[in-house]
Amino acid sequence: MRRPVPPHYICGMSRDLRPPVDILHYEIVQEQASALGRMGRTLEHALTRLREFDSAHAATGTPASMQPARRKLVLEAGHALWMFVVQREATGLRDSRHIMRTYNVPAEVQLCMGLAPAPSKPGAK
Repeated sequence: MRRPVPPHYICGMSRDLRPPVDILHYEIVQEQASALGRMGRTLEHALTRLREFDSAHAATGTPASMQPARRKLVLEAGHALWMFVVQREATGLRDSRHIMRTYNVPAEVQLCMGLAPAPSKPGAK
């Protein structure tokens, strides 16, 4: 026996009977989850770039000429960590120790969390 198709599927318009505030709350929670995922992926990417840089220079050590490039990667990872922690806290997840363990965040990245990168000099790219 076939189940009847609800009328709102036939006409193409949703007739959600929930109060508008519940619908809005659902949309907000969806966006928070999406933003949290994006911030987590950004942090993973920044940490991966830092680890790749470190592994490429592991045998010889980072030459002095490459220290600014490494510092930039550390600052970018610190900024990504900050953004992720803030997004988590906005959703009610207050304990950031879980992030530090799960993502294996180096101490130097944790220490520069929230520091804004220095503004670029005029004419520099």
